[in-house]
Amino acid sequence: MAKTLAINAGSSTLKWKLFSMPEETVIASGMVDRLNLPGSIFKVKLPDGTKKTETQDNITNKLAAAMVLTRLKSYGIVKHLSEITGVGHRIVAGGEVFKDSAVITPVVLKQIKELKDYAPLHNPVQAYYIEVFQQLLPEAKQVAVFDTSLYTDMPAVNYMYSIPYEYYEKFGARKYGAHGTSHRYVAHRTAEILGKPLADLKMITLHLGSGSSITAFKDGHALDTSMGFTPLAGVMMGTRSGDIDPSLVAFLAEKLHKTMPEMIDILNHKSGLLGISELSPDQRDLEQTQDERPKSKLALDMFVDRVVSYVGSYIAELGGVDAIVFTAGSGENGVDMRQAVADKLNYFGIAIDPAKNDFRGEEHIVSPDGAKVKTLVVPTNEELMIVRDVERLTK
Repeated sequence: MAKTLAINAGSSTLKWKLFSMPEETVIASGMVDRLNLPGSIFKVKLPDGTKKTETQDNITNKLAAAMVLTRLKSYGIVKHLSEITGVGHRIVAGGEVFKDSAVITPVVLKQIKELKDYAPLHNPVQAYYIEVFQQLLPEAKQVAVFDTSLYTDMPAVNYMYSIPYEYYEKFGARKYGAHGTSHRYVAHRTAEILGKPLADLKMITLHLGSGSSITAFKDGHALDTSMGFTPLAGVMMGTRSGDIDPSLVAFLAEKLHKTMPEMIDILNHKSGLLGISELSPDQRDLEQTQDERPKSKLALDMFVDRVVSYVGSYIAELGGVDAIVFTAGSGENGVDMRQAVADKLNYFGIAIDPAKNDFRGEEHIVSPDGAKVKTLVVPTNEELMIVRDVERLTK
């Protein structure tokens, strides 16, 4: 029984799932949190559902990878590491180089490293994990799955910026999007639920979490997406500003005596829900305090407003819409937020039945029976898309 490991590495976390393939059965899963910090946490969920947690100071990236494999053996999940025949890695930025997932070769690894300017917090560490797992599992086939590949064939009218064309030719200055692996899974799963080919559906998928993005699908392909050259653009997020007038950035840099990198850091880490509420980037905290804290309510209202604006513009681009799909942390669990978004889009035939919407983290159609537009909640599964690509490219 072949086993495939899905690796989803962030700047401070390492998430993983081990699948039995081709059955696509999850054998075990876990994550390492607070990497390179005091109180690093290693979590694993065993095949029988038992959860184990270990705490250790300053778990390094290399140690985290080694711990995943040693714990798989020590907990009896695998007898020999040779049972793991494939490893799939989520890579944020593939630029225009990677229009699909790719089997990792020395050339591919070099290209991933060279694309670091497009995702400086992610590509270098993800390339590092590729090298570590190549050392630890030398016989396993390794595949890179790119967040941006979904968007490489968007129409130029949607990915180009209205700046001198030579900047695109010389520097690759264009919209690349993000969360593509999540949007790809959700779009295909929604088509399965509705019993229609994806190519026949005009669909908008809403990946709403600490990072948020919205993607429009038409004719089976991504037509447009909210994130831009980097994941900073688009809708308001937990700590990211989303779209902002560049002149305001220059104005504030002068007033605050900040460099441009310092301003970008503020827009990435101190803005969004956190910046407006002055309390938290987490919508749950804001929902609990919105009655007594006007800034908490303002932040929530602004988030809904920005989401509605993008959905409305994409309905215009699509020439109508057949399905709206919520996913990711807030999309899957934000009962009130989903209702608020749908209520503001009611004139498009979008509606949510409050009784059907009263749940968190499950897969449901939440629109009323007979609704013109189907509205769904579909929990994302990036790891499943990763191992499917490993299976597709290595068998």
